[in-house]
Amino acid sequence: QVQLVESGGGLVQAGGSLSLSCAASGYAFSVSTMGWFRQAPGKEERDLVSGISWNGGSTYYADSVKGRFSVSRENGKNTVYLHMTSLKPEDTGVYYCATGPMTPAIAIPEAYHHWGQGTQVIVSS
Repeated sequence: QVQLVESGGGLVQAGGSLSLSCAASGYAFSVSTMGWFRQAPGKEERDLVSGISWNGGSTYYADSVKGRFSVSRENGKNTVYLHMTSLKPEDTGVYYCATGPMTPAIAIPEAYHHWGQGTQVIVSS
């Protein structure tokens, strides 16, 4: 079955950087869409912050992270990454890796069908 395991979260000061990783298994990672969602403290919904197409040729970033976050993937390692720079306190939240079938609609939250357990990111001011 689909398994997604995030790592790399932690506590960082505002302005700092952090890199998240997501190791995938149990399905055809190399032909899947991958994304990162964030659930802010006190919010029920998860917001899509970044997506990447099956071959890395297309990427998506929410306006709030554009220019600061970078998503990439290594299909040979079944791993997707989120490199976060210039972090702000409002970036605090649980970050979830997610996957869905191959699609051009990588910016659509409904394109993602499976999520990992999440990794906590705390940005202190």
